Amino acid sequence: MNIKKFIEIMSIAEKLKNNTRHSCTSSNRHESVAEHSWRLSLMAYLVKDEFPDVDINKVILMCICHDLGEAITGDIPSFNKTKSDEIVENREVHQLLNNLPEPYKKELSKLFLEMHSQKTMESKIYKALDKMETLIQHNEADISTWIPLEYELNLTYGEKEVEFSKYMKELKQTINDDTINKIQRSKESVS
Repeated sequence: MNIKKFIEIMSIAEKLKNNTRHSCTSSNRHESVAEHSWRLSLMAYLVKDEFPDVDINKVILMCICHDLGEAITGDIPSFNKTKSDEIVENREVHQLLNNLPEPYKKELSKLFLEMHSQKTMESKIYKALDKMETLIQHNEADISTWIPLEYELNLTYGEKEVEFSKYMKELKQTINDDTINKIQRSKESVS
């Protein structure tokens, strides 16, 4: 890849370090989009034994790249994201990918289509883990950082995305148990 193009892409990607998400870390600061993508990628690697017939490197690449559009648009929490927001983000991703040299343009364009269609095991694993990483992060954050709707949303978020896999359903249930325990401890500490 041409060095100037490489530096240009890194400059765009660097915004993912600065753009924060709604979620807070366990130290009470907002996490960056890059931090979310990094841990999501690690999660994908760590479930490879559960999905031995899957191209886990493709899943990891999906996890690394899935929020590239947020380098331009910033993060919009799922409960605030509109269809219009999704159109803008998809347009930004498309524009970003179109500015890449081959073979990256073709490879990543195909990858984003696969992620969007949600028909392959790789895309389903990435999407389920994306939802589960968000929930794990919420459970790690202080409950004072939650907004009222998250007490219920955290228990239902990602249900549809985990349905394809016994392992993912068990992961979701364990996260739900952690959420319920966190809420209960919070109520007990107020009493």
